[in-house]
Amino acid sequence: MKIICIGRNYIDHAKELNNPVPKEPVFFIKPDTALLPKRNPFVYPSFTKDLHYEVEIVLRINRIGKHIEEKFAHKYYNEIGVGVDFTARDVQQQCKEKGLPWEKAKAFDFSAPTSDFVPIKNFKDINQLNFELKVNDELKQKGNTKDMLFNFNQIVAYVSQFVTLKIGDYIYTGTPAGVGSININDKIACFIEDEKMLEFNVK
Repeated sequence: MKIICIGRNYIDHAKELNNPVPKEPVFFIKPDTALLPKRNPFVYPSFTKDLHYEVEIVLRINRIGKHIEEKFAHKYYNEIGVGVDFTARDVQQQCKEKGLPWEKAKAFDFSAPTSDFVPIKNFKDINQLNFELKVNDELKQKGNTKDMLFNFNQIVAYVSQFVTLKIGDYIYTGTPAGVGSININDKIACFIEDEKMLEFNVK
């Protein structure tokens, strides 16, 4: 499986990092080694001194698809979860300055802790879904999927024009404003509609 991540999908987040607001979805890919095994702590990588959290709603693909039309995109996922797209911001900035790809800042081992998935039917409207991240019980990020530049169906349709979606693939759908640094001994917790979905410690 692969993890497809959508960047700059919330205007306020794009602005807080001084990035242009995209006119079409921006995406990159993390390998399956980016997943954090359940009940494991997240170990702070030795190659960065500025590690940022980015909370995101995650789709899990449930059928193979290529060149999916937007009107049929909803048939390709029926569960959602929440995840953290960890970013070594200092490493990413160094890569950007040199005009280099920045996978090593995004796709490193265990950089995508992800919750269990729950059926979409459990929610009234996934296009108006509240989610948030807390560090040491302090609210750091709060978003609502209605503020996405590109909604779930648009994302699925767009990505499938370039990359075949396979059963079990994850799509991280973008992060709202409020990203920031974490430190060793921090406790991270992520919520969907006030229900805690993901929790782990930083070691």
